[in-house]
Amino acid sequence: MSVQPGINVLLKEYQQLIHGKRVGLITNPTGITAQAISSIDILSRLQGSKLTALFAPEHGIRGDIFAGENVDTYTDKKTGVPVYSLYGKTRKPTPDMLQEVDVFVFDIQDVGARYYTYVYTMAYAMEAAKENGIPFIVLDRPNPINGIVVDGPILDPRFSSFIGLYPIPVVHGLTVGELALLFNTEFKINCELHIVPLKGWNRKMTFAETNLPWVMTSPHIPQSSTAWYYATTGFIGELHTICVGVGYTVPFEIVGTNWLDSDTLANELNRKQLAGVVFRPITFRPYYYIFKDQICQGVQLHITNVTEFSPVATGLHILSTIYTMYPCQTIFPNDADKPNSRLKMFYQAIGTDTVRTMIEQGNSAEEIIASWQDGLETFKKVREKYLLY
Repeated sequence: MSVQPGINVLLKEYQQLIHGKRVGLITNPTGITAQAISSIDILSRLQGSKLTALFAPEHGIRGDIFAGENVDTYTDKKTGVPVYSLYGKTRKPTPDMLQEVDVFVFDIQDVGARYYTYVYTMAYAMEAAKENGIPFIVLDRPNPINGIVVDGPILDPRFSSFIGLYPIPVVHGLTVGELALLFNTEFKINCELHIVPLKGWNRKMTFAETNLPWVMTSPHIPQSSTAWYYATTGFIGELHTICVGVGYTVPFEIVGTNWLDSDTLANELNRKQLAGVVFRPITFRPYYYIFKDQICQGVQLHITNVTEFSPVATGLHILSTIYTMYPCQTIFPNDADKPNSRLKMFYQAIGTDTVRTMIEQGNSAEEIIASWQDGLETFKKVREKYLLY
């Protein structure tokens, strides 16, 4: 039997939460039932409640907006319901947007990495719900990485941004519902929060084991397995000095440039015998984005055992190895003072500037990984209070 996502469980067991209410729905194409029917369509036709407002995160309500592009307010052609942008002039719902809303519902598939914007759209909406006296309902969905792996440095509040608002690790091992509970209490949002839980999910499951249909969470997360690779190389890609496959056919699964040697890099990384992964030399030519139409060499990551694999630690080993092997190349851009600084984006994604500092000072990957373990252990103890499964 398939795992049942929150939208299915809402319809079967929790309709009282929205009965007789005007519903505002934050969703995108990933908001579907186990039968692959849109939550928008389901709630727009549901008897006993009325869908009165839709709220669009990054990439838009239908998923057709490129990463980073602002979304404007418009009317959904299929339902006639107004769509308010939460990735444009405002990222927090305004009182005007909520005039026709009695209850707020969030139904979006997350990818399990801190530097993905959807969970901060959720957090800002929770704040708005608190300020406007509106209950907030999260329809829970699986963490595609699984509910066990916790990895990477805790966000330094100096680098708080829309790709990381709160001091949590890069890989948190929580569902969106569990994250909402943690955000609400630990970061004092204090809205009236209801979680509609998953049925049949356990923390060890890969997304494939849920038997749920996967919908691209964004254009460069085409498969559920991409979530593992995104957590591993996504922060490296923010530098724009190294290609991580965005612009090619396997986003986040490859790492390379137009100036390194694939065999040398693969041999060095495989020599480390990192748990749960092997590295294959690859030559590729991106179709768009950085290094467009340039012949690049690098490695393709092949995850062989997800129960042993550490995404962020592996990404750190890759970055450190490239820096050490090619000391004359510019890995970390010297653009911190520029408006669209890639170095600042890297700091925001990895959550700290100490990774760069320690790499440049000659610290080993093992020493850098060890430096974030105390923070992880503290987070794990806090996290325990919010586990639902």
